[in-house]
Amino acid sequence: MKRRLIAVASAGLRQPSSTLLLAERLAAATRRALERLGAEVDVESVELRDYGHHLVNNMIGYPSEELRPVLDTVARADGLIVVTPTFSASYTGLFKMFVDVLDEGVLEDKPVLMAATGGTARHSLVLDHAMRPLFSYLRAAVVTTGVFAAPEDWGSGHASAASLADRTERAAGELAREVDRRDTPVVEDPYMSPTPFENLLAGG
Repeated sequence: MKRRLIAVASAGLRQPSSTLLLAERLAAATRRALERLGAEVDVESVELRDYGHHLVNNMIGYPSEELRPVLDTVARADGLIVVTPTFSASYTGLFKMFVDVLDEGVLEDKPVLMAATGGTARHSLVLDHAMRPLFSYLRAAVVTTGVFAAPEDWGSGHASAASLADRTERAAGELAREVDRRDTPVVEDPYMSPTPFENLLAGG
C-alpha cells in the first residue's frame, strides 16, 4: 500500500476563515478519495497568515528557518491543495509571496487542486483568469475542476451548498487520480551530492 502526502496551503487572513474551512473540506475529500484507491494518506496543512513575516523576509533576501519546513513539505508532497481569498479580482499578495518563494521547479508535474473564496460568485473567474495561468506557468499538473465558494455556498440545505459539496468531491477525486498514477516525488538533498571543490575552482 502506497503512502501519500497531501500538502494544503490556505491563505485566509481572518479567523474564523471560510478559506481555511474550504481547504479542510477539500483535504478531507481528497483523503477519502485516495483511501478508496488503496493509499495511506498523510495531510499536512499550513495557514500562510502564520508565516506572513517569514515570507516577507524571504522575499527581501533573509531566508527563515521557520519557513523551510513548509517549503520542504510542498517539495515532498504527492499533491498540493491551494486556497486563497479573492482580493481585487485576483489571489492575495500573501498567496503570491508563498508561490514566489517555493524552490524552483518544485511544482513541475505536481498535481495541484486550486480553490478560492470570495464575497460574490462573480469572483469565481479568479480560478481561470488568475490562478490557472500562474500554475500552468510553473508547469504544475492542475486538475480540471477548480472550486470557488461564495457566501451563499455555505448555507445548509440550499442548492448552492449541495453544488459546493459536489464540486469538492469531483475536484478531490481528480486530484486523487492524478496522485495515484504518479510516483512519490524524490527530493534530493543538496548536501548529499556537493559540487567537487576542483569544479568550484574551475567555475563549473
